[in-house]
Amino acid sequence: MSTASENAATPDISYEAAREELITIVQQLETGGGSLEESLTLWERGEALAAICQQWLDGARERLAAASGNQSSVENGTNDAA
Repeated sequence: MSTASENAATPDISYEAAREELITIVQQLETGGGSLEESLTLWERGEALAAICQQWLDGARERLAAASGNQSSVENGTNDAA
């Protein structure tokens, strides 16, 4: 059974689903044609999806760091172990 903190840390939507929906939203915004209110709603959803994607990526980075035992190099995007 998962704890409340684990549920808060894991988004309800997969990375891939969030990314695909975000791509669709960006295409809709680039095409235009909607009302200002529709565009703002799409923008807000896009911001939420981008945050979800970032949360997944941050979690993956942490898992890689834990697996490799080298937290600082993964956080910095460097490979100091090489």
